[in-house]
Amino acid sequence: MKVVAFNGSPRKNGNTAFSLKVVLGELEQAGIDTELVQVGGHTLAGCRACGGCKKNGGRCVLPDDGMNGYIDKMREADGILIGSPVYFANINTETKALIDRAGSALGQTLAGKVGAPVVAARRAGGAFAYSAINFFFGIKQMIVPGSTYWNLTLARDIGDAQKDEEGVRTFETLGKNMAALLNTLKK
Repeated sequence: MKVVAFNGSPRKNGNTAFSLKVVLGELEQAGIDTELVQVGGHTLAGCRACGGCKKNGGRCVLPDDGMNGYIDKMREADGILIGSPVYFANINTETKALIDRAGSALGQTLAGKVGAPVVAARRAGGAFAYSAINFFFGIKQMIVPGSTYWNLTLARDIGDAQKDEEGVRTFETLGKNMAALLNTLKK
């Protein structure tokens, strides 16, 4: 089994990446292969709603910006984590482009897979970002594990997520719950 985590933050080693790594650590302890993919910081165009991916076998027809590689990783994974920082009370543009373009190209090929959001927020907007990612998982018929709280941390400066003890526990529990769900589904 494999879980792929997409870091939508342009900060490769920021709070979103730290939070994703906490979840991935729990999955690895459960014997699940993991991969962290850096999406944020790369220029990703938004979906043009051209329908080209439907005519092109689920491959995005926009100029290559890495999106088809991300789409392939989603297809191959048993579980998907999407992490985003909160920008103006919602997910950032790279995360939105990932969701919109992959969502169009993948159709319902993610149905039955496990997906979970991971969010880093300064103060407010975390629930909106958490919901935006979950809307993607829901419309793709994915199964979303819960945790002891919504999967978010309160963090502004790099390293703040490590100080949010409740956030870290939430991500640890998410990783354990995701591993248990994946193992149950594979039986």
